[in-house]
Amino acid sequence: MTSNASETEQSNTLPVSLEEIERARELLDGVIVPTPLDHSRALGRITGSTVHLKCENLQRAGSFKVRGAYVRMARLSPEERARGVVAASAGNHAQGVALAAAKLGMKARIYMPLGVALPKLQATRDHGAEVVLLGNNVDEALAAAQRYSEETGAVVIHPFDHEDIVAGQGTIGLEILEKDPEVDTIIMGIGGGGLLAGVAVAVKEMARRTGRQIRIIGVQAENAAAYPPSLAADAVVPLTHVSTIADGIAVGRPGQLPFQIIRELVDGVVTVSEDAIANALVFLLERSKMVVEPAGAVGVAALLEGKLEELGISSERTVAVLSGGNIDPMLMLKVIQSGLSAAGRFLTVRIALRDRPGELSTISRIIAETDANVTRVDHTRIGGSLGMGDVFITIDMETRGAEHSEEVLGRLRSAGYQPVVRP
Repeated sequence: MTSNASETEQSNTLPVSLEEIERARELLDGVIVPTPLDHSRALGRITGSTVHLKCENLQRAGSFKVRGAYVRMARLSPEERARGVVAASAGNHAQGVALAAAKLGMKARIYMPLGVALPKLQATRDHGAEVVLLGNNVDEALAAAQRYSEETGAVVIHPFDHEDIVAGQGTIGLEILEKDPEVDTIIMGIGGGGLLAGVAVAVKEMARRTGRQIRIIGVQAENAAAYPPSLAADAVVPLTHVSTIADGIAVGRPGQLPFQIIRELVDGVVTVSEDAIANALVFLLERSKMVVEPAGAVGVAALLEGKLEELGISSERTVAVLSGGNIDPMLMLKVIQSGLSAAGRFLTVRIALRDRPGELSTISRIIAETDANVTRVDHTRIGGSLGMGDVFITIDMETRGAEHSEEVLGRLRSAGYQPVVRP
């Protein structure tokens, strides 16, 4: 990817410049909130670096997306504004477009996939946009938005593949450097790539002008990681299937324009597992008191997983961008449980035993003696693998971590039971 010797030439040939990002910032004055950098001592102790969190989860409409959407729409001609706009999104871009349309007095239609999180759906409607539910993913919704544009003349506001969108998102980079001019590594999630591309242009050009080196790292969910194969092939390689709790970055095809920038400027792209994302979300809730959606937590997940070290990066001052905080409360419940389980603090076991008095009491006593806390018990007397007089018992319990969970399992096995750990 990036090489210091060619950065000056790259800055002159890229489709978005620092000057365009600075002009975008002027447009956004009074529209967006310059979000804070929050010092995370907990992450600092784990990584050995000074770590700050760029809190775009506190942005208007709950994510960074309003930046690019407003810049793109504010630059439309009067005739284009009269035709209205159309967009497709799983939630964050939808809210950004809806909010921008409301501020600019424009009509907006938003296509959202079936099954979109209800809070994101309602928030988009509350901003005054017309919402149409269609398709199973963002790519299908985007195709519908394109058809609507061809039929009506409405201007498509793409979530990431446009110069104005990238310039708007790049204003985050300017804010980071103003608050922490000594930062040496910035890490954030990637979906289509608009955020990463914009920040990379702003930060790399500012660093070049001051003679500094600042690394830019992107993070994708393992099950929605189109950038690693695309970068390896030096061409956009779409995925045939994406599946991740991080719906904000569940994009199967990199944007052509962001890809061009990321290929030239970004220092590395890593992936994180679903368990790592869930663990990061719980970590942010507990240690930073931050409500962050899964897509917004992937940078922290990468730091917790030691992904910088895998790239051979030793960072003294790191900024992780929390790109959004729009999470469905029902998903949050599931993710919290998954995160606790991944951290060894929530244990579910299934045990087959004889259906006779005293068995449950014995198991409960064993668990109590280990100081684990039972939160749910479920009996099953019917099943293909159950014999007459047998029962399955499933127990959910809170534990203090992986070692404590192993202690509980060991005590149950010592008593003659065969607990099976359930996901």
